[in-house]
Amino acid sequence: MKQRILLIEDEVHIAEGLKLNLELKGYHVRISPDGVSGLQDWKDWKPDLIVLDIMLPGIDGFSVLRNIRLDDDLVPILILSAKGDSEDKVKGFCCGVDDYLAKPFNLEEFLLRVKRLLLRAARQDRSDALKESDPTSQDPIYRFGSNRIDFDSLTAYGQPGKIRLTEQEVKLLKLFISNRGKPVSRSQILEIGWGYPRGMKTRTVDNFIVRFRKYFEDNPQKPVFFKSLRSVGYVFDHESESKEKTG
Repeated sequence: MKQRILLIEDEVHIAEGLKLNLELKGYHVRISPDGVSGLQDWKDWKPDLIVLDIMLPGIDGFSVLRNIRLDDDLVPILILSAKGDSEDKVKGFCCGVDDYLAKPFNLEEFLLRVKRLLLRAARQDRSDALKESDPTSQDPIYRFGSNRIDFDSLTAYGQPGKIRLTEQEVKLLKLFISNRGKPVSRSQILEIGWGYPRGMKTRTVDNFIVRFRKYFEDNPQKPVFFKSLRSVGYVFDHESESKEKTG
């Protein structure tokens, strides 16, 4: 079966040129012209590798990258962007990209990087298969306060006892945990957590925060973990309880 490569690129001539050259190498290629369609194609098509531009209409490439990494840490992602400054590269790697190539680029170098990423992903798949067969391996558990979250089983244990989490709840919890102690705006949550385009107005985020407070706060009216920041958004402070006890 041909390996699938998703190109999330809005410059038509670049996308079509890359598609042609990748297909000549034997890959199956699909083009997404913006961030919203890119996220949908990633979910529906399940590519073996993603080539991602940063300056995209609707949702920028960094938000697309962070959205994918909330669900999938393994799919290799190569950023291909005109934003080639060190600051942009550092941001990309901090968000979870596997490789970064600045435009303009050498086609042979690009094709070699694609090949290397796919080979590395294949080795990772074999390694994961061995781990799954190991009876001593354990599911990852995240703990804060008296709460704990089992991301593999979509289960949490909080104030109501055992809680069955939805996939969207898990995605938002991962977003808050990965940004613990840092303010996250409503627009960032909507872009990264839902893949909504910039400027979307909705109370969905606030409704999820109310739900998380019922799950995990001793007193939902006086939250210590999921805090509101006026005119900003929210911040997840997983160390609040321990600081109060030692303060």
